[in-house]
Amino acid sequence: MQLEKPRLFPEIKSFLAVSGLLISLMLMHLFIEYRSYQDFISKPFYYTNASVLTSYEKSKEGRHYNVLKLRSDDGSTFYTTSYKKDDLDHKRIRIQIFPNETISFFDYLGTFYVKSRIKKIMPLPGTFKDMLLEKVALQHQNSALQSFYNAIFFASPIEKDLRQKISMLGVSHLVALSGFHLGILWGLVYGLLLLVYRPLQQKYFPYRHALFDVGMIAMLFLGLYLWFVDFPPSLLRSYAMVFAGWAVLLLGIELLSFTFLTTIVLILTALFPSLLVSLGFWLSVTGVFYIFLLLQYTKVFNKWLITLVFIPFGIFILMLPIIHTVFGTTSISQLLSPLLSLLFIPFYPLVMLLHLVGSGDVFDTGLQWLFALAQGNEDKFLPLWAMSGYIVLSIGAIWQRKLFYVVVGLAFGYAGYLFL
Repeated sequence: MQLEKPRLFPEIKSFLAVSGLLISLMLMHLFIEYRSYQDFISKPFYYTNASVLTSYEKSKEGRHYNVLKLRSDDGSTFYTTSYKKDDLDHKRIRIQIFPNETISFFDYLGTFYVKSRIKKIMPLPGTFKDMLLEKVALQHQNSALQSFYNAIFFASPIEKDLRQKISMLGVSHLVALSGFHLGILWGLVYGLLLLVYRPLQQKYFPYRHALFDVGMIAMLFLGLYLWFVDFPPSLLRSYAMVFAGWAVLLLGIELLSFTFLTTIVLILTALFPSLLVSLGFWLSVTGVFYIFLLLQYTKVFNKWLITLVFIPFGIFILMLPIIHTVFGTTSISQLLSPLLSLLFIPFYPLVMLLHLVGSGDVFDTGLQWLFALAQGNEDKFLPLWAMSGYIVLSIGAIWQRKLFYVVVGLAFGYAGYLFL
C-alpha cells in the first residue's frame, strides 16, 4: 500500500495564516504602486526613452496614423499614436508623454494609452535575440509562418490576420508562450540531461540525487529562457509553478493540490501586482485549475487515457465558458483544438531542432493548409453573470463530486450551443 504524501499545509490554520500574510504583502505593494500612480498622473508631462515593441497603421476620417506599443526604460508598457510617416518598427525613441486622470489605476498596472509627442528616433542596436529572429524568419518565405515561429519560440507579436486564424482554430494557447510550452521544455531539458547524468552518477557519485542536480540545471535553463523572452505573465506563472513543484517534489510533499495553486498565485501577485490585471495570467491560472479538477476526479482511470483524452478534451470543453466571456470568436474549426494540442507536444521540440539545422520549412505546406481551414466565424459571448456562476460552481466542485458533474454538464451544453 502506497503511503499518502503529506500536504503542503498540514491544517487549514497554517494555510490561512500564510494566505493572510501574502495578501497583506500584496496590499502593501499595491499601496506603493498607487502612490506611484498618483505621482504619475499629477504631472503635466514626462520625458522618457522607450523601445517600440509593435507598430501598425490605422486610419480615421481619411487620416493615417500609427499605433505604437512601447516599453519605457522604467519598465512601463503603454500604447500611443503617431502621425509620423517614419518606419518606427523596432526603433528606440525619445518621447514626451502627457498622462492625465483618464488613465485609471488598473490601466497603470497593466497597459494603458497615453498621448505623446516623439522627439527623437534612434535605431535599436542589434542583439543576439534579433539575430535568432532573423535566422528563423529566413527559413520561411511566408510572413505569417515567420510570425508564427517567432511567436512560439521568442514570444514575438504575431500578425493581425494570423492572430484571427489562430483564434478560429482555438489554438491561441499554443502560440502565446505559457505553461504548456514550459512543460514541454522542462521534459525535454530534464530528459536529455538525465541521459547524460545517469551513467556518470552510477560510476562516480551514486550518493547524489538526480532530481536535485538535474532539476537545478533545468530550472536555471528555463529561468534564462524566461528572461530571454521578457517575462510574459503566463510564462512567469508557469515558471513559478514549475520551480515550486520541483521544490515540493524534493520535499516529498503533495503536489497536485488547490492549496498549492492558490499559494503560487498569491506569491506571484504579492511580488508582481501587475499580474492582477493580466488577462493572460488569469486564463493560465484557470487552465491549471481545471487540470487539477479533472485529475482529482479521473485519477482512477488509466494514465494514458487521462493524458490523451481527459486532459486535452476536458480542458477544451471546461474552458469554453471562460474563453467566450472574453473572446467571442466561434468557428467549427475550433473543434480541432484538443487534437492540435496533442500534436503540438512532439511538434514543438521537433521544429526547434529543424530550425537549428536550417530546415525549419519542413512543415510550411501543412501549416498553410491548416491555417486555411480557419474559415467562417461569428461572435458568441457568454454574459459575465453566467461565467461568474460557472466559476462559483467550479470552485464548489473541489469538494463536491456532484457539482463537478454539473460543471461538466454545463460545459458540454454550452459547447453544443456554440458548435451545433
